[in-house]
Amino acid sequence: MKLRWLMTLGERTRPDAPTYAECPPPGEARAAALVDDCGQLFPILRNWRRQFGSELTAWAAQVEVDDLDHLPRHVTEDWGPDALRLDTVPGGYVVVSDYRHHEQPSTKALQLRAQRPALEVVPGSQP
Repeated sequence: MKLRWLMTLGERTRPDAPTYAECPPPGEARAAALVDDCGQLFPILRNWRRQFGSELTAWAAQVEVDDLDHLPRHVTEDWGPDALRLDTVPGGYVVVSDYRHHEQPSTKALQLRAQRPALEVVPGSQP
């Protein structure tokens, strides 16, 4: 199987929180797409925008699948917001937020950064 990008159309179901968007699994979403490259998601998102409204949210993740009609159970059951979130905003722009799990920086690296002075005096400059 090939590593591909799967994207589903999110659902903004909370009027009290207009930017909140549920992340429906592929079989339950109003729209889903499967592409080979992340860049191919954007034209699809543009078409969804024409069809479903100007401000929408989509969720995308890399998965090992061959086609949308035969998704493995683990893909549909584990589908959730630990993916890329793509929000369309006025002006035709897309805001991409990365919700994937990343390794946290080591504590030692954080300590080294904290020990460095925020501002350094350059010789010959006025304070």
